[in-house]
Amino acid sequence: MTKVSPQDFSGVTRTQLMELFEQENRANTSKLEALGGLEKLIANLNTHPTKGIAGDDIEQRIAAFGGNFFAEKKLTPYWKYCMNAMGDHVLILLTVMATLTLVTALFSDHTAEELPEPIALYMSVFLIVNVTSYIDWSRERMFVEVSKKLLQSNTKTVIRNGEPVLLADREIVVGDVVSFNAHNAQSIPADGILLQGVDVKIDESSLTGEPDAIKKTTEQPFIIAGSTVSTGSGKMLVACVGESSVGGRIKAAVYSADAEEAEGSPMTMKLETLAHQISYFGLAVSALCLFGMIIIQFGVNGDTETWWPDLTRFIITAITILAVVVPEGLPFAVTLSLAFSARRLGEKDNLVKELKSCETMGSATTICSDKTGTLTANRMTVRGAYVAGISHMPDSSESEPIGIRIKQKTSEAVKDILGQLLCICTMDESSLGAPGENVFKGNPTECALLVLAESLGYDYRKVRSETKGRSEQTLKDGKVIMFSSARKMMSWAVPKENGGWRIYCKGASEVVMSRCTKTQASESGEDMVATALEPETVTKIEETVIHAFASKAMRTIGVAYRDFDSKPDFDATSSTITNADGTPAQEVETELTLIGIMGIEDPLRPEVPGAIEKCYNAGIDVRMVTGDNLETAVAIAKDCGILRDEHFSINEAGGPPQLKKYRAIEGKEFRTHVHQTVNGEQVFNQDKFDEIWPYLRVLARSSPEDKLTLAKGLNASVLYKNTERCQQLEKEGIKIFPDRQVVAMTGDGTNDAPALKKADVGFAMGKAGTQVAKDAADIVLLKDNFADIVVAALWGRNVYESISKFVQFQLTVNIVAVTVAVVGAFYKQDSPLAATQMLWVNLIMDSLASLALATEPPTDDMLQRPPVNRSKSMITKSMWTNMLGHAFYQAVVLLFLLFAFPDIGSMPQGTDYVKGLHYFKNDWMPEEAKATCLYLDPDWKATEEFPDGDAPRLCSSDIKILERFALCVEDPERDVKDDEYKCSYFGGDHKYWKPNPVKAPSLHYTIIFNTFVVMTLFNEINSRKLHGEMNVFHNITANPYFASIFFLIALFQGIVGAIPLGEGGRFIKVYGDGMGGMYWLMALGLGLGVLVWQQIFVNVVKKFVVPKAEL
Repeated sequence: MTKVSPQDFSGVTRTQLMELFEQENRANTSKLEALGGLEKLIANLNTHPTKGIAGDDIEQRIAAFGGNFFAEKKLTPYWKYCMNAMGDHVLILLTVMATLTLVTALFSDHTAEELPEPIALYMSVFLIVNVTSYIDWSRERMFVEVSKKLLQSNTKTVIRNGEPVLLADREIVVGDVVSFNAHNAQSIPADGILLQGVDVKIDESSLTGEPDAIKKTTEQPFIIAGSTVSTGSGKMLVACVGESSVGGRIKAAVYSADAEEAEGSPMTMKLETLAHQISYFGLAVSALCLFGMIIIQFGVNGDTETWWPDLTRFIITAITILAVVVPEGLPFAVTLSLAFSARRLGEKDNLVKELKSCETMGSATTICSDKTGTLTANRMTVRGAYVAGISHMPDSSESEPIGIRIKQKTSEAVKDILGQLLCICTMDESSLGAPGENVFKGNPTECALLVLAESLGYDYRKVRSETKGRSEQTLKDGKVIMFSSARKMMSWAVPKENGGWRIYCKGASEVVMSRCTKTQASESGEDMVATALEPETVTKIEETVIHAFASKAMRTIGVAYRDFDSKPDFDATSSTITNADGTPAQEVETELTLIGIMGIEDPLRPEVPGAIEKCYNAGIDVRMVTGDNLETAVAIAKDCGILRDEHFSINEAGGPPQLKKYRAIEGKEFRTHVHQTVNGEQVFNQDKFDEIWPYLRVLARSSPEDKLTLAKGLNASVLYKNTERCQQLEKEGIKIFPDRQVVAMTGDGTNDAPALKKADVGFAMGKAGTQVAKDAADIVLLKDNFADIVVAALWGRNVYESISKFVQFQLTVNIVAVTVAVVGAFYKQDSPLAATQMLWVNLIMDSLASLALATEPPTDDMLQRPPVNRSKSMITKSMWTNMLGHAFYQAVVLLFLLFAFPDIGSMPQGTDYVKGLHYFKNDWMPEEAKATCLYLDPDWKATEEFPDGDAPRLCSSDIKILERFALCVEDPERDVKDDEYKCSYFGGDHKYWKPNPVKAPSLHYTIIFNTFVVMTLFNEINSRKLHGEMNVFHNITANPYFASIFFLIALFQGIVGAIPLGEGGRFIKVYGDGMGGMYWLMALGLGLGVLVWQQIFVNVVKKFVVPKAEL
């Protein structure tokens, strides 16, 4: 398609359109008249007031007037994340010390040997910074993806080619005709000009600060983007979109100031507290080690000859201990786990807006759910009807549609008024697609009524277009009173052809019937006959029709009408009849004539009963909050499992079981019970609320205010502190969660927004939800399905468990590393684990382990346990047992290797070998004469002293002799008091040995390091389980990240430990000739011992230490 320039839309420019909506110009139409008026503007924009645009020139319109979207916010570059990561105080200290070590090495006589250590420190810091930066970089881009998905869920009804289509807001272009109404409380997607409307009032407070809704007419037709439709319905011509709209220009001006909400979840706050406590402990330990090494080395031993390299080494060791102890990986693991869960939930039709809501949902104790579309399929069908005194009950044996049955038994006059009512008293947004498609668009209940109208022989499109006061051209000649939760009904008044007016009404059956004084008779013929609606008839209809339909889980809709001799006063209110919320009813909606009652079935989603059963097993109460009547709500609640056997009592009279008190009530009774009158005002009473909420399972005929009351009351309740009341409730079979309630609330309407905000987790409906509800919610259910809420609860619990696994793993490593480092610092003034080695372990903990454990998928058994208390410690008794038990095993192994293994393995005990002095086991010698030999100079060539070419060496079965000799080679004058082997013991001239005093990594400490990493690696498998499970390998193949990381670490450790690296071993302080297969197999065996030790814990220790209930 060839793009065209803005000039192709002759006579109007983007600037001219923007000027129409300037604040000083919106008060009148002078600017519009300057463009030739509305008709001229429509022509210039190549559109049509009723058919809209053709839809084949979208790119040209975007080129000319811009798109209804904003230029994407510039994402933070990767280098900035690196700079932020480098701001970590521990990494700064390590970088400074690496620099000092580098400078020392450069000016040393042994630069080549000393240079690898600072380079290795730099590499470690570089790796940690980049891993952290990459996660943050990826997280920002994930939020962009979520935002795009959310924008796609914001849809509007747009007229194109004369047909209503549902488009995402960003797909709307200048020239489009957008249909809107107050029933859906739609947020206006662009600046537009009112083409036609009935009683349109727009709330512009979010943009202008004007508190009152502003009436829009042809004299004041300008509607601005971001405002909300308060009352009425209509169509508007889109004139300005995206950054050209009023709201868009404001947003663009402050776009760079947008900030991401930083408030953490309860778990995050607990983890931050834990991290601070561990950090203080690590600071104290590192300081203690630093001063201990300084005092012992320089004070007690008096060894100050190499004070600067020693001091540098001490400081690096202390900083490294701090780096290992400080759990920088905790926030990283939390973010990673939340992001991973949010992504997975997105794949399962849960659009997560707030990451913290993932974890919060895992602690949910109560779910307050809507019925329609959430528990049910939202595919409405009229299954039963009562029309003009004749009942048409739902019967599976009836093969004919309900419309055919009504036609057969109803007079033409009654059929006609019913068909007219169904076509006229429905919103424009409700349609069935193209003729014959029967595809629901808009409100499902109204779509079901339109299907009934078609089966009666009425084309709703034709009826609407030919009815004065209902057609698009004559809307101003009629009057629509849109549905509201306060009135629970909708009406549309139109002038009659032969004079006078008729108002058609539909709504909740009991509301409509309460407004009726007459009922349509069943006589056949052309004329309609109405009779008085006697109380006996009302009772009969309630018992035989409404209750019968409701007992079959059908919604009951009443339809009625009233004729007037002249145009009625639509502003007059009744002095005797009130709306559902207590306000006076409109006079025109009283004294109605009842046509009938429609029974509309909304089938239960097949997956809902199983999902609710999972909730009860998981300790999550499910409460239905619906606008349906009590009997329908109870029937649905029974079918889906919200109401169970224990909620009913045996009927002593022999009838069906009766609901126990407060298990299911209507909103009116609920409001009366939980409020009290104070100084003439209704005030919420928490104590009264606490009397009722433990029993409540179904709240019928509820209002959005009831939802808010429910959310506030549950959040504020401290009933769990009342031990006596809790014990009493437990006798009744009701167990109160021992902490504050965590409430999840669903909603789809604008008035639901306060309740969604107040709840701990608000769920908005992606299909049926209004824009305001979606904006207020934390999670958007893209398919409006209750089962997806249970999926969110499962993944929320998985977040908590994943972080707990990581904490268990990391603290175990911390305890072991600190124990070995502290013992080494005081015993040898050096840590057996070198700085670069501990940084490698730190990398395993903070980055790789968090990735492995934070991406663990959930298991069904997570929904077999109760929710986690908000105030409960992150570290449970079971976790403490695991951590201390495994730390004990690993610390014993490492200390054994540190102190006892050199004698067993016939190797020097100490930090380093003297370069050029190579130790080996003389296996060729007889058993009784076996000795360890010290090769003095591997580069030695034959000299006069050794003409036979044998390399100079010293062999001894006493390793201590060789250790002392090595020291003497470095310093022939060395003399140690109380030492059996003084340097004079060796005698002779040592000049031909030419030893290099620069120390190289030792085999001894390489074995310790390798064993530590291998044990840590296998303990990562144990850490997958928190509750004493026997099979630690269960479901391990479900997490490819875990297996990949495990084998990656194992491979790398095999390279650095077993393979000879020569001088390259200095970078990570490992023995240059490699450990050899024997020592690697030993480390592997000790690592496998970690898994065996876990089984001992499960089968023996935990039976006595941790009660079974706490596992």
